Amino acid sequence: MPRFSYKALDSKGEESKGVLEVGSQNEAISRIKEMGLYPLNIVEVDKVKEKEPDKGKGKAPAAGKGKAKAKGKKGQINLNLRIPGLGGVKSKVLTTFTRQLATLIDAGLPLLRGLRVLEKQERNATLKRIVDELAVSIEGGSTFSEALAQHPKVFNRLFVNMVKAGELGGVLEVVLNRLAEFMEKAQKIKGKVVAAMFYPVAVLIVAVAILGVLMVLVIPKFREVFEGLGEGRPLPGFTVLVLSISETIKSHFFMTTISVVAVFIVFRLLLKTELGRRLWDKFKLKVPAMGPVISKVAIARFTRTLGTLVSSGVPILQALTIVKETAGNVIVSNAIGAVHESVKEGETITAPLEASGVFPPMVISMVDVGEQTGALPEMLLKIADNYDDEVDNAVSAMTSLLEPIMIVCLAVIVGSIVIAMFLPLIDLMNSLGGS
Repeated sequence: MPRFSYKALDSKGEESKGVLEVGSQNEAISRIKEMGLYPLNIVEVDKVKEKEPDKGKGKAPAAGKGKAKAKGKKGQINLNLRIPGLGGVKSKVLTTFTRQLATLIDAGLPLLRGLRVLEKQERNATLKRIVDELAVSIEGGSTFSEALAQHPKVFNRLFVNMVKAGELGGVLEVVLNRLAEFMEKAQKIKGKVVAAMFYPVAVLIVAVAILGVLMVLVIPKFREVFEGLGEGRPLPGFTVLVLSISETIKSHFFMTTISVVAVFIVFRLLLKTELGRRLWDKFKLKVPAMGPVISKVAIARFTRTLGTLVSSGVPILQALTIVKETAGNVIVSNAIGAVHESVKEGETITAPLEASGVFPPMVISMVDVGEQTGALPEMLLKIADNYDDEVDNAVSAMTSLLEPIMIVCLAVIVGSIVIAMFLPLIDLMNSLGGS
């Protein structure tokens, strides 16, 4: 019986390898799927080894070379090569692809033909390759959701599970349209937040540049002036402090830069720890001006994602698991985890939502009404629409508040430097006037 060497991904995205003795390549694919794995490539080892001597003109291959040549040659099914780095597909490109595929299927085009049409017109090289691999997987007998699951860096669990629910319910085009709408609204919210942060970030960059010029070029000139004034008179303490900072930055510019980079790296490493991430996410929800925006964005994402999943036919427990993974905030994620455990025990959603302290009373009340009336998906989507408007208002308020704060801070810093440089001159003028 032929032997097939395979590579596959498990549910956590980790690669596993092995050898199967089955009758055919299709049987090998089925066996791997039964094991709960997603096949990447399958090589018919025995067949390749038998053909190797012919390629060497009758010479037996050296030890180890047969296996090396077996990779990528005949008898191999390339189901999903070059998995690393597939995240090069922007959300906007993926949204357009989803919308176009939904339109083609809704127009009566078979899924496989629709994928081939989109592959021909796709300009993004990464997505073009992925669409081709999706079509190949479907031609090999895989379902669309199984083919999507082989590309976890492009199609997340939300995408895969919604497509799976659409396949089971026979409403794939409806689910794809909902997915496209979901991604479009998520992009809209993200775009508003990014646009609102552009001005403060620009002001911050200009402020850092101005301070750098003052500290490295301007203030050292004042030191030369002060050395020739006052006949050994001591400088004011504030002036000495500013001059010392300037001298440190100028003389140890390389070390200063390394220190700033080291602080940033340590901060990033702390964020990768469970405690550090939890404290940082809690701080973001509580910080003035930005906290309300982050909170409203998290609530809008939670309600829209859960509403879209449930309305598409995904079971509530599975939907809550997906929402927990895509929450984007540990505090909100823990609250959703509590909701999952409550529903698992047969209890309501509203009690753990209220106990979390993250969701406002209005959201809890609307979820409670939706749960009692059996219209939970519709109610969740209404909450999401309402919070989209709330995000607009919160972003406007944050921008209005951040602009004057940053201008005042910049004025205080630059003004303090100017005062520090003029204090010795004022002190000298006072002493000359007194004498």
